[in-house]
Amino acid sequence: MEYNPKFGPGAQTPSQRRTVLMRLQDAIPSLRTKATPYAKQLYSRYVAGELSWPEVRQALNVQM
Repeated sequence: MEYNPKFGPGAQTPSQRRTVLMRLQDAIPSLRTKATPYAKQLYSRYVAGELSWPEVRQALNVQM
């Protein structure tokens, strides 16, 4: 696996990104409880490696 600087060292694989997302949602429950279908789509794209977490947050901020 090639290192991708777009993601932190603990979020290089989809499994690791899923874990990071779950930890973020545990720390900030509104990420889960107030997640719109659009937000859930962005979360899926983050887990798939298409977006970094800052890109997800930026897209959510633009939407609001």
